[in-house]
Amino acid sequence: GVVQNKQEAVDYLTWSLFYRRLTKNPNYYNLLGIDDDILSDYLSELVENTLAELDESKCIAVDDNDMDLSPLNFGMITSHYYVQHTTIKLFAANLRAQSKLRRVLDVLVSAEEFEEVPVRQGEEGLLAALSKRLPVPLTEPDFAESRIKAHVLLQLHFSRRELSADQREDLGKILDQALRLLQAMVDILSSNGWLRPALAAMELSQMLVQARWNTDSPLLQIPHFNKEIVARCNAAGVKRVEDIGELEEDKLNEVLGLGPQEMQEAADFCNSYPDLDLQVAIKSGKTAYTGEPVVVEVVLERVEDEEDVDVDGGEGEDRKRKRDDEPTPAKVYGKVIAPFYPKPKIEAYWLVIGDPKENMLLSIKKVSLAKQARFALEFDAPKSAGDHELKLYLMCDSVQGVDQVVDVHLHVEPSVGGDGAGSSSESGSGSDSE
Repeated sequence: GVVQNKQEAVDYLTWSLFYRRLTKNPNYYNLLGIDDDILSDYLSELVENTLAELDESKCIAVDDNDMDLSPLNFGMITSHYYVQHTTIKLFAANLRAQSKLRRVLDVLVSAEEFEEVPVRQGEEGLLAALSKRLPVPLTEPDFAESRIKAHVLLQLHFSRRELSADQREDLGKILDQALRLLQAMVDILSSNGWLRPALAAMELSQMLVQARWNTDSPLLQIPHFNKEIVARCNAAGVKRVEDIGELEEDKLNEVLGLGPQEMQEAADFCNSYPDLDLQVAIKSGKTAYTGEPVVVEVVLERVEDEEDVDVDGGEGEDRKRKRDDEPTPAKVYGKVIAPFYPKPKIEAYWLVIGDPKENMLLSIKKVSLAKQARFALEFDAPKSAGDHELKLYLMCDSVQGVDQVVDVHLHVEPSVGGDGAGSSSESGSGSDSE
């Protein structure tokens, strides 16, 4: 890294705009002057105090010589996701191996980043009234706290409730931070090897983007769909988003009962909805040896239907002829349709190998997908010999109903020492191909 010891940290600051401001406005920083000794003492104290906080948050390690520095896992997570180190410390201290989605949400809204969400004068009473109808009750809330406001607004977001202009603005700020914070949380949970809370955090990521509870029907993600339309779809045998394309046009119009513009927006969502083929194989062989590397190869491919959902109706031929005259644009993969999310979003996926019986996360990789890609996940074989029923989880970060779970049977033999009998293959991030 750029800074490897305390002296380099001080030197780094002398090249910053902050150092120039010290000399131009010393009173603001409570400096008695701008002599070299005064500035040096100030910077040294600042570096010492800052590094002590990072050390306490387990973001860095200070060597025994009290000078050399090295980054720790939490520090790299903090840097990668631009998260406050105090937030990472809070996540690590309050999440447990058995944490469920409700607990994950409670910890998320306690992040320091949400302290910037304002609680306006007189707003406590409104938040208290709104909280009475929340699906997840709050425990002894103080409605003057920003984290409680964030909790209330996120639940209203998942329920797609109407919000005032100020509330929409505040929710936008919360959503702008929340997805990044959740990704950092997933990394912390995976570092601890905790499977169930990591999967819960991934489900929460989908909820944030699609503004739906994880218990809602995936059909409710579709624009203009409500519970009545979903009930008619279920009666017609449509349970998944992919099933809508199987309906004949007349039946489709009868079941949905949407106007032309609404139907077009619903069709756009259905046509962009990811349909994925997932193939899993243990590249290093189905027999592993205790403590030896195991490599699982994953092939992920988009299944593209020849015909998309057709909503042209009576004007279909004219519109098709018009499209035939236009140049065909390049295919854009993974663009998420999420009208309740304030930013453009491209699909990403977590590939997770875990032992659900032991609540153990063995390997994880965050990936993106164009048409097709091949990935490798590596982990050490369990220390106990015998048969192990593992699972590979494909978890989308932005769309509900896409997740897949594949059984991975692994037979483990006692290690024979030396190089062992199992073969290993270098894992990689995978590459997209046509």
